[in-house]
Amino acid sequence: MIPSILYAALVFAVLVVVHEAGHFAMAKKVGVRVLRFSVGYPPKVLGFRRGETEYSLGATPFGGYVRMLGDEVGEKPTPDEIKLYLHEIGLDLTGAAREHGAVLDAADFDDNLRTLAERLSASGAGVAQTTLGRELKPDEALLLNEVRGEPKVDDAIKALAEHPPTVLVEEYCKRAFPTQSLGKRVLIVLAGPISNIIFAPLLLTLVFMYGVPQMLPVVGKTTKDLPAAKAGLQAGDKIVSVNGQPMETWADFSKTVKAGDGSAVKLEIDRNSAHSTIVITPTRLDQKTIYGTNATTWVIGVQPRGDEIAKRYGPIDAVKEACETSVEMTVQMVVGIASIFTGSTPVREALGGPIMIAQMAGQEAHRGIANLAMFTVMLSLELGIINLLPVPLLDGGHLLFFVFEGIKGKPLELRYREAMLQVGLFLLVALMAFVIFNDISRIVQG
Repeated sequence: MIPSILYAALVFAVLVVVHEAGHFAMAKKVGVRVLRFSVGYPPKVLGFRRGETEYSLGATPFGGYVRMLGDEVGEKPTPDEIKLYLHEIGLDLTGAAREHGAVLDAADFDDNLRTLAERLSASGAGVAQTTLGRELKPDEALLLNEVRGEPKVDDAIKALAEHPPTVLVEEYCKRAFPTQSLGKRVLIVLAGPISNIIFAPLLLTLVFMYGVPQMLPVVGKTTKDLPAAKAGLQAGDKIVSVNGQPMETWADFSKTVKAGDGSAVKLEIDRNSAHSTIVITPTRLDQKTIYGTNATTWVIGVQPRGDEIAKRYGPIDAVKEACETSVEMTVQMVVGIASIFTGSTPVREALGGPIMIAQMAGQEAHRGIANLAMFTVMLSLELGIINLLPVPLLDGGHLLFFVFEGIKGKPLELRYREAMLQVGLFLLVALMAFVIFNDISRIVQG
């Protein structure tokens, strides 16, 4: 079970990085300050700072987040938010000074900032350029000037936060998420799930170029009293063609039989190097897909022997196949999710939790890297689609708030947002408890 957990953690880490990188890249693109990019949740195991962002790895691996400047949509920045912003500015300044050769002790923020304030108080031309590699920004100049006038750095930050000058508030609003235009906030929120959806065909392209395991159309077993057994099909028979159409893989064979809607199929088979022809009429079967939806299909009652080859695609064919496969999977998932809400598919049969995901990750990894990558593709699409659902705490919930804001012309009142977020939290906790219990039930029942 340990290897399965490790494979699942690896898959989740990749998907979290892809998802959060979407939010991160779009936030940077539109000018929002990103304070932290975290894979996993606290406590922090390790981390480092590059530029104005801290990159960290949390002890809880199944998740992650991007923290941007500002908390509440449409609210005036509070003193605490201004304090945080000023502290980040101080980190920017000391980091820039360290990168450009200034002697600063990385462990002591207060002494570093005070030393830097005194050094930059000189009026000589080019002092800031030499020390920081650039000129001071207006908010940085305000902070350093306040630091020089107060005995403690904390006092300087507190004084500015409680009575922030207009220029400081303006600079804060330029970089904070809540004060961006509605369009920019929508783009930032959408970028996460869209990244997961786009990642699927990209990874699939690499998989198809690397080589996808393909099951050969060789019979392994026939089911008694079903059409294949009655027609005389035997284990070891290789399906050469169906209705004159060559069969390269078991998937081709299965798809062709099912596409006939019950009409008789003419099979050319190779049995011990001797060719013969068998006509079989499929029978109807009602079954559930891997996405939990009910489906009617036509079968002849035969299973593959398991012979495999690796089928490799050229770059152009790989892109085409990856896009088509991604679209097919997405449609199936959307239909599957819809069937859960309509009640046509029992929730217990459709949903799996972290235990089932870990088991599946281990199984697919055991079958090969291509299979594990295909499993990652499926989860990436599911993560992108589910995150678009209008549930508070998910990206779709934030988009729902933005719809209300667009209709009303102003953000939804804070008390309503808080109430909806509490409901969303309750639903997600209840769902997580349910799927874990469901996973355990599956194990106990075998």
